[in-house]
Amino acid sequence: MQAGDLDRRITLQRATSAAGPLNELVDTWSDLATVWARRRDASDSQKIEFVAAGQTGSFIVARFTVRSSTVTRSVTPVDQIVHDGKVWDIKGVKEADEGRRRFIEITASRDAD
Repeated sequence: MQAGDLDRRITLQRATSAAGPLNELVDTWSDLATVWARRRDASDSQKIEFVAAGQTGSFIVARFTVRSSTVTRSVTPVDQIVHDGKVWDIKGVKEADEGRRRFIEITASRDAD
């Protein structure tokens, strides 16, 4: 992978919980880091249809490859990505094939609508 392949800006976010006005836990998202990434959509169609609870919807799955760092290695599926103004739910994180401990691959999805 070349440095020019990382051509997208993404923001990694993590939820922090605090007590709300009724003493309930309220999650707020805080930025961990904004990094350069490569985005690869998981399928040619980009939209995968699903049926849940009698409703039909679609979502997009993509893989974001980022440089390995202390922050990117700490990302888990409870975190999220913001890319092009859209929020992506992280589904999985693993070391990428492009060189040992050089890159992290994050699989994420979002509603297609």
